[in-house]
Amino acid sequence: MPYPLSRLSIFVDGNNMFYAQQKNGWFFDPKRVLEYFASEKGIELVNAFWYTGLKDPQDQRGFRDALISLGYTVRTKILKEYYDDSSGRYSQKANLDIEIVVDMFNTVELYDRVVLFSGDGDFERAIELLRCKNTHITVVSTEGMIARELRNATDRYIDLNGIRGFIEKVDY
Repeated sequence: MPYPLSRLSIFVDGNNMFYAQQKNGWFFDPKRVLEYFASEKGIELVNAFWYTGLKDPQDQRGFRDALISLGYTVRTKILKEYYDDSSGRYSQKANLDIEIVVDMFNTVELYDRVVLFSGDGDFERAIELLRCKNTHITVVSTEGMIARELRNATDRYIDLNGIRGFIEKVDY
């Protein structure tokens, strides 16, 4: 009897990953990410989600269209401006954590493995609950940007720099 395929879902916290990639000084290719994780023997990629904040509805239109053509489901939210009393500056933020968790649980019957691209500790409880459902969780982030509680809650942690050669965006 053949070994059953592991069904994989990928969730990319786009804004969190933008800062992680900026910190590392290189960017990953969304297509190569899918190829890398789906190429593992016995893995069937069932879905991939990408979450990102936008300055306006037309922001990143070409990039979002490219993600969709690669097979990602793209979720967006307009950035909100916040005033930071301590720094005296305005900053923009689009928190998509709830959307990520909702999608994780709305599709939980479709997969038994998750790859979450984020270092945000807010995902700790969701990861714990998914693990109770016998879901194998891999978190991809980078040193100095992954919350200790998220790293401790996961089954496997991968540093972006450790897989750079497989997923880095290269210009031909």
